[in-house]
Amino acid sequence: MSRVGLKPVTLPEGVTVIQNGDVVSVKGPKGELSVRIHPAVSVKVEDGVLTSTVDESVDNAGAYHGTAMANIHNAVVGVSKLWSKELEINGIGYRAAMRGNDIVLSLGFSHEVVVSPIGSTKIVLKDETHITVEGIDKQEVGQTAALIHDVRRPEPYGGKGVKYKDEVIIRKIGKRATGSKK
Repeated sequence: MSRVGLKPVTLPEGVTVIQNGDVVSVKGPKGELSVRIHPAVSVKVEDGVLTSTVDESVDNAGAYHGTAMANIHNAVVGVSKLWSKELEINGIGYRAAMRGNDIVLSLGFSHEVVVSPIGSTKIVLKDETHITVEGIDKQEVGQTAALIHDVRRPEPYGGKGVKYKDEVIIRKIGKRATGSKK
């Protein structure tokens, strides 16, 4: 049995979960998501708590059980609160600007890089160097943030580039600092 699959999910106020075959629909105040689950997994809601059962005769049933419950939990959190990732831009002259829903990044290339949000994800610019990606789908939020991060990953010598807010960059010393004395 899967430990994650056995863990019940408490539904916040205003969140409803309905299973229709192998699709679980989650509705909440922030929006609606549908999660596809393996046919061996079934969910039920009693007194605001979501639990699931699995058909043990299916191979790898525990893996399907745990994955389904983790995805449903992520959907419940997303429609009640929003998922978000924060990014920071470091470097002289590096900045971002909004153009409609897209973000335009000036990161030292000879051209501007335009990144569009995926699905229902929203990109918010606090200032020129602080970006927040938010939405109800955890996977879409993470993928949009990764696309922005991959435009110019932070380099270890100067620390210039786009980094996640909580990312730690292990700095290296350059050749000049390690030069030998003759």
